[in-house]
Amino acid sequence: MLAVAFLCVPPAAALALPTPKDLTAFLDLECFKTNPYQPPATTLTLRHINPVLGNLPIETVTLGQREQLCVPVAKNNQAPPSPALDFIRFIDLACYKISGTTVNTGLVLSHLNPLFQGLPRTQISMNTPQQLCVPVIKNNVAPPAEVLSLVRHIDLKCYGITPNNPLNQQVSLRQLNPVLTPVIPTHGAQVLYARQLCVPVQKAGDDIPGEVFNIVRWIDLEKFDIVTPAALPTVSLTLRHINPVLAGLPVEQATLSGASQLALPVAKNGNFPPG
Repeated sequence: MLAVAFLCVPPAAALALPTPKDLTAFLDLECFKTNPYQPPATTLTLRHINPVLGNLPIETVTLGQREQLCVPVAKNNQAPPSPALDFIRFIDLACYKISGTTVNTGLVLSHLNPLFQGLPRTQISMNTPQQLCVPVIKNNVAPPAEVLSLVRHIDLKCYGITPNNPLNQQVSLRQLNPVLTPVIPTHGAQVLYARQLCVPVQKAGDDIPGEVFNIVRWIDLEKFDIVTPAALPTVSLTLRHINPVLAGLPVEQATLSGASQLALPVAKNGNFPPG
């Protein structure tokens, strides 16, 4: 069997973990449509780990077709602070279709990113699960070990929400991951209607270290439709799963065919990430 070599981006020095507040406040993901791909039959048992949703039941889901790849970006002239930037730039999530039980849970959402903190809170109902977004690396470029130890445990279960309130904000998006910064230029995006709330879950069999658990449990992202003014380059990538539970899945080929959504960090019911 041919061994696969992985390129690891070396850290300048040993990296300290960011606070939950610093990581979440600057975690913006641009979600690109991908060519359809159906992974091998995979059943996963998921439990909610954010304190606000701890009363929701454990649920078993089956991975459906891959629909998106969500990659880290910076908005306008923002620069995430260190050490948060060292981790955020390697948060790449492949999103697969799932189905599940409708929960009809009412929530009040507050934006966390400083650019949008002045916007009013919104009241939504979190309804039916639609996607599971799980961590991957692109083109065999792996993050430093300290970064991998955190990002490999980020799993988000995305629910449809109502109402679909528009954000109506114009932003400039700049890629942060080293694989995409040379190929996708900085571009404008009009942020439109809210579609999903993606909340943190833990997969059965994934033993998350305590210090990492206390960070990833605060990652809540609200997904909005976006319109970009010009066609972006078509990009072909290889994706490899890095979560311990999914590490045995085969490498995937993915072609990005256009940005469709922007995932923005929020807090639920006034429970803000510590730090």
